[in-house]
Amino acid sequence: MAGKTISEKILSVKSGCDARAGDIVICRADYALGTDGSTPMALDYFEAMGGHRVHDPGRILFALDHYAPATSRHTAQLHRRMRDFAAVHGIRLYDVGEGIGHQIVVESGRALPGGLVVGADSHAVTYGALNAFGTGIGSSDLAAILMCGQMWLRVPETIRVTLHGRLPDSVYPKDIALALAKALGADGATYQALEFDGSGIETLDLDDRLVIANLAVEMGAKNAVFPADEKTLACVKHSSDACVTAPDADARYVRQVEIVLDALVPQVALPHQVDRVEAIANAAGRSVQMVYLGTCTGGRVRDFHQARDVIKAGGGVAAGVQLVVTPASREVLETLARDGTLADLISFGAVIQAPGCGSCCGTCGAIPGDGVNVISTANRNFKGRMGNGAANIYLASPASCAAAAVRGAIADPREIQ
Repeated sequence: MAGKTISEKILSVKSGCDARAGDIVICRADYALGTDGSTPMALDYFEAMGGHRVHDPGRILFALDHYAPATSRHTAQLHRRMRDFAAVHGIRLYDVGEGIGHQIVVESGRALPGGLVVGADSHAVTYGALNAFGTGIGSSDLAAILMCGQMWLRVPETIRVTLHGRLPDSVYPKDIALALAKALGADGATYQALEFDGSGIETLDLDDRLVIANLAVEMGAKNAVFPADEKTLACVKHSSDACVTAPDADARYVRQVEIVLDALVPQVALPHQVDRVEAIANAAGRSVQMVYLGTCTGGRVRDFHQARDVIKAGGGVAAGVQLVVTPASREVLETLARDGTLADLISFGAVIQAPGCGSCCGTCGAIPGDGVNVISTANRNFKGRMGNGAANIYLASPASCAAAAVRGAIADPREIQ
């Protein structure tokens, strides 16, 4: 019998059985995240199923991030309900302003090699950057975990993605992710795992891997997983629960994709499809009225440093461009405040929003007007994604977004020195 992929191995451990692609397994989740976009419905299911006690509250966390701060009386009531439930059952709740749940999971050390970490939000795939099986679940699944600590999964087939070489200057992990989206298509990895390997991985830091894993769901992937190395272990060195998982030499893959990092150039996803990707030079000159820096894809410290450096080099933000900044967490915000980046962004005229999801999904934060072209570090550009179906959203790296802020139009960041 063939060997196992990383995903098959993790789900074998978490289910206590010989899990193979296509099998249905019952697994115990190490941690489960609920957001204010998903938890209220989960609590409805919990009550409808007769739930009275949370099975293991230490394995649950709630984050108020999608409506941060509350945008209406209704959302304020949803927040209150979550706070009350968390207090009664002893669940750790991260309140408004603490940041995006996915970022908090990583910062707090809950995503560990060999772990099964789920979230009632599709971008829980991010946790795979740490050699974990991270995946999004529905509100009913979250309710089941609240009641019994378990969930069912179909073990995914795996696509092996090999990264070769090293990124050139001014080309970033977001460009890798967009190039992969173009190669696979928006549904090219539906309910499959992306397992990364190759010499190019060692050139990528954890923050880089988080970006790539995060975008995997935009290709339909059930999860994305990186191998563990010294950079991974440095991030989890204080934990005794890490269980590094590697694929067998004879593991079975349904497809293999190779990306030569040295050959990549800055990329951009055009409205309104994540896989409608072009070299940014092909879209250069299209006017931009809003630049959005933030989200669980592009809201970490390094992302803001990259954007700041380009804007400084370019002499500031062009007239008529609204620069909107949303740090992924309070920890990120505090770091930016300490190192002077926040002051720089404010001096550029940026609108600073509370740490959280911000404008990404259009549930709070700055909403673009009709006909406005937005270039964003986010992960989705569907029509209406930022709260207005009459706006146009482009996706690019922080550096490319910053270049557009400087020029007032889409531009190649390599041209701004």
